Amino acid sequence: MNKGYEDVLSSISSSNPTPGGGSVSALILSHAHSLATMVARLTSGRDKWSDGQGIAEEIISKSNESIETSLRLAKEDALAFDSVMSSYRLPRDTDELKETRKEAIFDSTINAASVPLEIMYEASNLLNDIINLAKFGNLNALTDLLGSAELAYSSSKIASLNVRINLDSINSGDQKEDLNGQMLELTLLTKERYQLINKIIMERLQWK
Repeated sequence: MNKGYEDVLSSISSSNPTPGGGSVSALILSHAHSLATMVARLTSGRDKWSDGQGIAEEIISKSNESIETSLRLAKEDALAFDSVMSSYRLPRDTDELKETRKEAIFDSTINAASVPLEIMYEASNLLNDIINLAKFGNLNALTDLLGSAELAYSSSKIASLNVRINLDSINSGDQKEDLNGQMLELTLLTKERYQLINKIIMERLQWK
């Protein structure tokens, strides 16, 4: 591990509210992508795992972009929460300023919920790829693939907490209901995909 990695951990563990849980969920997702890519590379080009060539190559081809997206979302989540805090610090000396502040808080909070929701989508997409790699990928690397699935699932769960806490702080409305609905659907979908991956890998490893 290099100094940059240590600096990230130090930043997370500081008393500053950002980077927080949402950023961490995105960083976890970047690790999930990296592990899945490793297993894909250990599958690619090996005759013994010929049925897994297609999904392995697909994962490899988009791995750099997927990791970059995860890192971008980690930064965006921190910026989104900073924006919420800035909105609360806006002046409210007049009715007009109060209304401007109220709108800024609403908009920034919706954005702060939308970023972790995007993390949930990315995690769900990765789990979908892992399903086929679990079926046909290199048997000797399946524990690493299950580790990737565990990370992706954890990433989604942590991100969902950040969606919920932001939505809880605003009044009901169409945008809130829409984001909440998407969050609930993704929560179910990621759980189903994770459980399927776990089942496939356990059966291939002949573990009870």
